[in-house]
Amino acid sequence: MQSNYKRLGEYIREVNIRNKDLNDYPLLGVSIQKVLMPSIANIIGTDMSTYKLIKKNQFAYGPVTSRNGDKISIALADKYENALLSQAYTVFEVIDENELHPEYLMMWFKRPEFDRYARFMSHGSAREIFSWAEMCDTLLPIPSPEKQLEIVREYNVIQNRIKLNNQLIAKLEETAQTIYKQWFVDFEFPNENGLPYKSNGGEMVDSELGEIPKGWGYGVVGDLFTFQRGHDLPSQNRKNGKYPIIASTGIAAFHNEYKINKPTIITGRSGSLGELFFFDQPCWPLNTTLYIVKFKNSKPSHALYLLQTINLKEMGAGSAVPTLNRNDIHALGTVIPTMYIIELFEINIKNIYSLKENYNNQKQRLLELKEIILSKMTKIEMEKELA
Repeated sequence: MQSNYKRLGEYIREVNIRNKDLNDYPLLGVSIQKVLMPSIANIIGTDMSTYKLIKKNQFAYGPVTSRNGDKISIALADKYENALLSQAYTVFEVIDENELHPEYLMMWFKRPEFDRYARFMSHGSAREIFSWAEMCDTLLPIPSPEKQLEIVREYNVIQNRIKLNNQLIAKLEETAQTIYKQWFVDFEFPNENGLPYKSNGGEMVDSELGEIPKGWGYGVVGDLFTFQRGHDLPSQNRKNGKYPIIASTGIAAFHNEYKINKPTIITGRSGSLGELFFFDQPCWPLNTTLYIVKFKNSKPSHALYLLQTINLKEMGAGSAVPTLNRNDIHALGTVIPTMYIIELFEINIKNIYSLKENYNNQKQRLLELKEIILSKMTKIEMEKELA
């Protein structure tokens, strides 16, 4: 054991306080993303006096580890002053925060190495348990309080920047959706003078969907684009490479060849329905569970936002494994804009996509930096003890 490693049990203690006063605190659960989140359990008629109390800066974890894959459900109560938890969770706290800072300890719990350690140390036949005794026997480096706070501040700066990037990305996506609605629902696309079409006297004509701009038409989704199945990839050919292999839930692996080398939209065909993925890089969409969009009188951005207005998940048929029938999508009635407006929309949205890509690249670098900070926790130079 390295000299700078300490036994965690010397710094923490279990807390087992029940809700005997029937406080109306929020009921929470612990996710494998290592955060406390509102519980969805039905508590009607439940004796809430048996539930555990957790206060700010206390921890909770689920000792049963066999049901969570490789992740351990553990979290710090940093956003709630008081809350309730199921009796199944173990609640504990740091004995002296001047010796071990709770946020520093939570950083240690976020390391994938801790997840692997906890799973390895779990035991049991019917279900595997990471017991309180095993938690207390966990070894970790504990530097000076000043060094702990320095590490926490550095980590939080990155976390806050990632949060800001996510907000900016979400705002850009919201902007793109707003532009789509203005142009193709409210018909306020730019006229020849750059002014909103409908509110500036743009000529409208009747159609099966009501008034639409003159020159536009009415048809079905299949007139704009169609859903095509992906491409077979024999298992023996799934070699590592730089091109993503796309399944219905997103990137599944990487390959050294690709089937599509142009922007496309991918959605689930069976099982996982409702997700839409836009790819503007070479990739290999799998045939088994997804559809790819083949454009006819549309462009990628226009097709993407049109599809977002359709509840694909609810259109899935089948009891055991919901399946999306592409013919049902193709037959949906829709407005057919002029190609000029669709192409103009594509140009505008590409500028937004470019900004989103920049923020996503920044976010990826920040995530990598965050992991580096977590990995460096094992290499902390401890202060030499005074003789």
